[in-house]
Amino acid sequence: MENEETQQNQLTETESNSEDQSNTEASPSNEDNKSEETNTTSENKPDNYKADQITVLGGLDAVRKRPGMYIGSTSIKGLHHCVYEVVDNSIDEAMAGYCKKIEIIIHSDGSVSVKDDGRGIPVDIHPKLQVPALTVVMTKLHAGGKFDKGSYKVSGGLHGVGISVVNALSDRLIATVCKGGKKYQQEFLKGAAQEFKELGECGNEQGTTIRFYPMGDIFETLDFQFDTISARLRELAFLNRGIEITITQEKTGKLNKFHYDGGITQFVEFLNKNKNAIHNPIYFEKEKEGLHLEIAMQYTDSYNENVFSFVNNINTIEGGTHLIGFKTALTKTLNKYGEKNKIFKNNEKLTSDDAREGITSVISVKIAEPQFEGQTKAKLGNSEVKGIVESLVNSGLGLFLEENPKIAKLIVSKASQAAKAREAARRARELTRRKSIMGGSGLPGKLADCQEKDPSKCEIYIVEGDSAGGSAKQGRDRVTQAILPLRGKILNVEKARINRVYENNEILALITAIGCSVGDEFNLEKARYHKVIIMTDADVDGAHISTLLLTFFFRYMRELVDAGYVYVAQPPLFKVTKGKKSSYVQNEEDKEAAIKELGEGASVQRFKGLGEMNADQLWETTMDPATRVLKQITIEDAIKAEKMFTLLMGDEVEPRRKFIEENAKEVVNLDI
Repeated sequence: MENEETQQNQLTETESNSEDQSNTEASPSNEDNKSEETNTTSENKPDNYKADQITVLGGLDAVRKRPGMYIGSTSIKGLHHCVYEVVDNSIDEAMAGYCKKIEIIIHSDGSVSVKDDGRGIPVDIHPKLQVPALTVVMTKLHAGGKFDKGSYKVSGGLHGVGISVVNALSDRLIATVCKGGKKYQQEFLKGAAQEFKELGECGNEQGTTIRFYPMGDIFETLDFQFDTISARLRELAFLNRGIEITITQEKTGKLNKFHYDGGITQFVEFLNKNKNAIHNPIYFEKEKEGLHLEIAMQYTDSYNENVFSFVNNINTIEGGTHLIGFKTALTKTLNKYGEKNKIFKNNEKLTSDDAREGITSVISVKIAEPQFEGQTKAKLGNSEVKGIVESLVNSGLGLFLEENPKIAKLIVSKASQAAKAREAARRARELTRRKSIMGGSGLPGKLADCQEKDPSKCEIYIVEGDSAGGSAKQGRDRVTQAILPLRGKILNVEKARINRVYENNEILALITAIGCSVGDEFNLEKARYHKVIIMTDADVDGAHISTLLLTFFFRYMRELVDAGYVYVAQPPLFKVTKGKKSSYVQNEEDKEAAIKELGEGASVQRFKGLGEMNADQLWETTMDPATRVLKQITIEDAIKAEKMFTLLMGDEVEPRRKFIEENAKEVVNLDI
């Protein structure tokens, strides 16, 4: 059995705290772009949220036995999910028009509190269970106002089990409710309700505060990540324009405040911060058959699409019928405009890929009864939504193009150029296939393949240069390990259309060796290896090559990353030796520790590159499954990853320079 230490390397966005700690992120609202709304403030709405609206559908023991079924996992993702579930209740109040402010505090004692100024969870006696409604909500699964259509027209959360699940997984939870001028409080210990108390008057204050202490014997970690939670809160503030969300971390004093009157229009501007936009954002908002649709979109001069879809504030990362409707309408509308205004030549027709080249778009749908595929809510399944969204986008975008001919021509002309590049890429692919057929196996000549044919047992090392490639070929396990040496730095695909990608020999060798193609033709089942390992020198040049390769995988083989197939090897930087004892280490700190452990007379060898290691050393330090260290590449948050790749590999130099200046102190293996 392979004894391999695998580390998670999450692609995250680095932000300046100085901007977030004191300033409210806001800009003027896009009132001119909005259609008529019937938005009523909480001040003139009656408080009709009572105990008889709490519907009960079951106990909490099952949650503690199988927490992953309810919050996804017991890792840090599951820990954060508890925060999001509590916040979602406050967001539902905001969507219903009763909540304007939400305050989250990560307390120094390991607890988190979420406070809102909504109506407050009902506290009167439940007609069937004869206990306060607050007790019912906190202790019964499938109990809440979301099952009563009069309480919430739309809602997110975990099918109505959210707050009770958080209670079930907490050593302690304190719920405080201000309602009708009075303050109420109830404590729960390991999910069990304690005495319900009336604390006195609370004046004009109203709303709910939930403070919970997650169970240490359930979760793998209790260390809440301020930046990760902030990213989700920012997203929610974008999706619910006008709401104010703050998050504070007591231990560090960090404070973020999010408030966007521009809503998803500002979301698109945020996503395109380091890109060259070719027009101002397009925004429209429409309703039909109970479906509320908001769309903001903007094209840039880049070649990659960047589309995010949401249903009731839930990020549907796998898309669904609402996204299909948008894509279909976008292609039809651009084709119709291009044909009508004679922009196309020779019966040209745009494909969906052509229409989406360079687009950044946020699609937000709110519906009463969403049907999600799977517990994770990653994909919307309502069949009727596709046609409704398609109809609304056809009319909304069609009208915008007719009223803005200059922008319309820019967009359609860009898509037309994408179509020409796609045709050039098709010809390049066909030429490559013909060469492969004539050449026999079709695999690159430089590939030293492995003997095993079961992909789940196979791994391929992508190595920089012939020297390192030679050592890797000699030192490898020929049964399961393949070696593909690449010459120099591959093409930066962030700045290139797909036809140039297919014209690049090194990328072509990579695509062919892995076997699952790219783009629309990508097929994960055809992957020839379930471990694709980037192995470069432990220096700045090596890091740059790794970044170029990761950019390629993110843009053209994203599913390979999502499946957990992409890794980065961790070769040592130093060898510390004393007598017959030696230790391989990866940084200065570990080197000093090794010297201290072996004694002061130890000698230190610094490896400038993989090519300096002989085959035995490379196997022992970097390729032996029993001793090596690999970083598995994951994409925890696609929005963060998108912005980071754009920052590091895009056209804008100034933001990249600023990032380097702010983070240079973190670089420990810098060769000058």
